[in-house]
Amino acid sequence: MTTGALDDFQTHRGRLFGIAYRMLGSASEAEDVLQDTWLRWSTVTDEVRDSAAYLATIVTRLSLTALDSARARRETYIGPWLPEPVATEGDPLLGAERGEALSLAVLLLLERLTPAERAAYVLHEAFGYPFAQIADVLETSPANARQLASRARAHLDRERGATVSAAERDRLLAGITAAAQSGDLAGLEALLAADVVSLSDGGGVVSAARNPVVGRSNVARLVLGLLEKYSEGTTSLFLPVNGEPTILVVRDGLPLVIWQFDIGPDGVRSMFAVLNPDKLHQFDSVALSHN
Repeated sequence: MTTGALDDFQTHRGRLFGIAYRMLGSASEAEDVLQDTWLRWSTVTDEVRDSAAYLATIVTRLSLTALDSARARRETYIGPWLPEPVATEGDPLLGAERGEALSLAVLLLLERLTPAERAAYVLHEAFGYPFAQIADVLETSPANARQLASRARAHLDRERGATVSAAERDRLLAGITAAAQSGDLAGLEALLAADVVSLSDGGGVVSAARNPVVGRSNVARLVLGLLEKYSEGTTSLFLPVNGEPTILVVRDGLPLVIWQFDIGPDGVRSMFAVLNPDKLHQFDSVALSHN
């Protein structure tokens, strides 16, 4: 290992993590991939002319391999599986040129793509890699790389639908918070889409709904019920997570739940509650500071 090799790796580390995280939806699994990437990089640096391209290729291919085993584990996951949230205050785009494929809603949709489609989409849409380079990474033709990314984009556009401006999103979030805190069931329902879905990820570690909750009446009652049950002794903090304004609920100096919302023109379409403590460790210091 040389100092130059380490410097090169550290220079590109943010981007490499951003690729691996978007591919796997897990910060801990992305860190494992980066460790393997470093081990490979440290043995070949003298032979590489374009370190950025070479490292992107390694991390993407290792992520594709890791994705197979990750998907197998998720098939036996207890209750709904949600991506592991990451704080993005220090790096709003998480190593990318733009924040594409970073919100929990989009990461969840990426799970429905083929691994090759996911890689093509992540590399092109979030990191701006040309199709010729993506073709090299995936060992295919540029035309096929373009087709993979196009299919992925069409699938996400179809499944997710239209988005709203940041101002409209913030207005709805403020309304949701006010309605929930005041116990205003009708006001809360009015801000939810008719077919809204709530997903809670407890991973079998903590109590959480084992099945999706669907419909504005059911979801609104769920939210108010959870607030009544868990609000005592908690503090709610607003912070950027996965590039989106998010609620972190803290109790006794520990992160209790991350709440994030996917919002469309018709209101809140999806609500995501990450309660699995194994997915909340990176928020320990934030929670402790508000103890």
